[in-house]
Amino acid sequence: MKSLIQQAIVFVCFTTLAYGLQNGLARTPPMGWLSWERFRCNTDCDNHPDSCISENLYMAMADRLVEDGYRDAGYEYVNIDDCWSNKTRDENGNLNPDSKRFPSGMKALADYMHKKGLKLGIYGDFGSKTCAGYPGSLNYLEKDANRFAEWGIDMFKMDGCNVDISLMKKGYPEMGQYLNATGRPILFSCSWPDYERGKGIPIDYQSVASHCNIWRNFVDIQDSWDSVLKIIDYQANITDQWGPVVGPGNFSDPDMLIIGDYSLSVSQSQAQMAMWAILAAPLLMSNDLRTISPEFREILLNKEVIQVNQDPLGIMGKRVLQNTTKNVLIEAWTRPLSMDAYAVAFVSRNIKLAIYVNTTLTQLQVTGYKAYHIVDLYTGVYWGLIDVDHPLVVKVPPNGAVLLKASVTI
Repeated sequence: MKSLIQQAIVFVCFTTLAYGLQNGLARTPPMGWLSWERFRCNTDCDNHPDSCISENLYMAMADRLVEDGYRDAGYEYVNIDDCWSNKTRDENGNLNPDSKRFPSGMKALADYMHKKGLKLGIYGDFGSKTCAGYPGSLNYLEKDANRFAEWGIDMFKMDGCNVDISLMKKGYPEMGQYLNATGRPILFSCSWPDYERGKGIPIDYQSVASHCNIWRNFVDIQDSWDSVLKIIDYQANITDQWGPVVGPGNFSDPDMLIIGDYSLSVSQSQAQMAMWAILAAPLLMSNDLRTISPEFREILLNKEVIQVNQDPLGIMGKRVLQNTTKNVLIEAWTRPLSMDAYAVAFVSRNIKLAIYVNTTLTQLQVTGYKAYHIVDLYTGVYWGLIDVDHPLVVKVPPNGAVLLKASVTI
């Protein structure tokens, strides 16, 4: 007969398995750096030693996070993506990193991050193979969860290639349970909803939020302004479905910040940063922090914009205004914040001219008080105490954004 202590342990484990992740993580959207968009699956370290997927790349980015102020601004995760492991499991069925590219091993790499006050994330796949053809976790969920915990991993992203998508409703919750059971706090990033979306399968976002800390819901971001706009549009069209389940511990992930890469202008970069703040989105940069230009670094380190993103209420913003007379040229999004404040983002899609928006705080759904103090979070300019029904004229730069904060105190 089991002792009372053993019975209690079984009960606690069953309760955890029954009611979801419950790991206390991601109380605000996680922030950090992710390799995929910028470095993809470059494994040729002989010809590309500075940009191949290797321990040297992740240690270099960790150094930059610390030395250039990103860690102190909140960017704490350094996340490995696909292509890090050997092509096959070992004789015991374990995953191991490629010994040439990660000669020190994953435990040593995690220790390196932890000594710098950072955290290490890793990538896997629910299927038989990852999207790039490396070993997946199908039939190895518990073994892999334990492996990651042994290494000291802090975040696990599970993709969904090479598997029957109908299995995801069961498999992703199981992986969350196994991660939880290790006793190590491992933030769980799920790709589950994106794969169901792609097959037209109805998505139970209540279940997703119960078992995942963050979840991908749309296609991978590419290094282009058009890609950013497509993601914003998808967020706008589907917000009502997942908005109610977004909050501390559970955030929708529109994918990486591409600020400082090749395609976005400064104005477009401000727009992406503003929108990711409004959406309460994870801020996971994918760029080369060793060569990033100062103007892009300034955007990524804007304390006021980060404060909006990290607001403790964790409420996701929604689109409240949109010009649809010909093409979508301008739109406005509003997000409620703590202390009865709001953030409002105006995004322009006009490629040539600035657009003037004539509106009011009431039209922007900024309500509750007769007047609000308005500050432009990019310029730092204080616009004054403005009545909610007083005309508000906002000049939005071409292919850019204005991000305002409306507060009851200044």
